[in-house]
Amino acid sequence: MQHLVVPTFVLDADRRVIIWNKACERLTGVPASEVLGSSDHWRAFYEEPRHCLADILALGRTEELDSLYAAHSEPGEAAHGLRAENWCIMPKVKKRLYLAIDAGPIYDEDGQLMAVVETLRDNTEQKLAQMALHSLAIKDGLTGLANRRSFDETLEADWLHAMREGAPLSLLLIDVDHFKLYNDTYGHQKGDSCLRHVAEVMTKQVFRPADLAARYGGEEFAVIMPMTDLDGAVRVAERIRIAVSDLELPHSASQTTDRVTLSVGAATVVPTMDQNPTDLINHADAALYRAKHSGRNRVVGGELVAAE
Repeated sequence: MQHLVVPTFVLDADRRVIIWNKACERLTGVPASEVLGSSDHWRAFYEEPRHCLADILALGRTEELDSLYAAHSEPGEAAHGLRAENWCIMPKVKKRLYLAIDAGPIYDEDGQLMAVVETLRDNTEQKLAQMALHSLAIKDGLTGLANRRSFDETLEADWLHAMREGAPLSLLLIDVDHFKLYNDTYGHQKGDSCLRHVAEVMTKQVFRPADLAARYGGEEFAVIMPMTDLDGAVRVAERIRIAVSDLELPHSASQTTDRVTLSVGAATVVPTMDQNPTDLINHADAALYRAKHSGRNRVVGGELVAAE
């Protein structure tokens, strides 16, 4: 086991390290002499005391898996062992690694636990590639906000949750005023830069974890706000509108003012069985239409009421 290429360590029944192989030394930067005979193996992976997968198996504390690991097998899925994945701090080598971990028990002839073997695989590159692909799938390439696909999926999920809870769900649809004229005047590169500036404002002004700021399409943006009534939605919309105006991005072709401005439609609903997310989108879009046709650079809101 000492010469296995796979990083491996072994705990006895009392959770003391009895083997810490060369590959484990290379992965963690921790020499065997520092951990053999001790229960300090956690120091190789984390900055604060916590159980490793071998400890959980030895102690039978599988209820800790959810709180300690990003992903894991369920007890019984991997025969008598456990599998898990996690980001580890690796204090000695001073780098964060995503490790795939297997822990398996060794029993004596009487069925008593003698030892637990833990093996480790560095899956950091694969995990980072997976995260990058996931980001591409849910984020808009130009602005970094959520993309239309992510918006649609989130709205559907938030709609179902709001309907179960009998809670309000709000939506903002946001349009950059006279954006075609902006592109015609300043060119598409400046137009892209303008959209990125608007997205940065939205990122700063939409800060609740449950809310989602998205690029809806072209120069149009959207914000989904669960558990938010119309007054709250309008306040957020005004914050965004004012913050973009305060950027003072020149727009000499605007028919509204001399800078880049936004028009915003806000809509709120407590979803019912006879409605669907499209109703909320249509209501927000109608409010946006009213904002545009009443002078732009403003917020217009309305509540969607269920049919009697």
